[in-house]
Amino acid sequence: MRASINVFWILAGFFFLALATYTIWALIVYGEPEWVGTVGLGLVTIMAVFIAFYLSRSYRSQGGDLPEDRLDASVDDGDPEMGFFSPYSWWPLLLATAAALGFLGIAVGLWIGAIGLALFIVAITGWVYEYYRGYFAR
Repeated sequence: MRASINVFWILAGFFFLALATYTIWALIVYGEPEWVGTVGLGLVTIMAVFIAFYLSRSYRSQGGDLPEDRLDASVDDGDPEMGFFSPYSWWPLLLATAAALGFLGIAVGLWIGAIGLALFIVAITGWVYEYYRGYFAR
């Protein structure tokens, strides 16, 4: 994480230098700042500072190095248990199809969104109650 923090601070410095150069150059050439590029570079600089600040605060508050920062860490240190995932489940694919139909309905016509909503209700119900019936019933 320290490497990421340093990269974002370096990027923030680079973008600030590019902002200053761009603004001064526009003042010399045109006599006034070119607002689109100046504001864009300013916002990119601010975003890089935000990300670097957030990462440094997170690093300080976690109370230790991440496994990828330690030289004596093994592969298992950075591979925690993430939880249980349903094997061979088709419901996430149906949910993605329902989301695609919903967004297509926003773009093309509301009747397609209604089909997506109906498919969403069926798919979310099937995914939630997957272990209450069939082969995996408990």
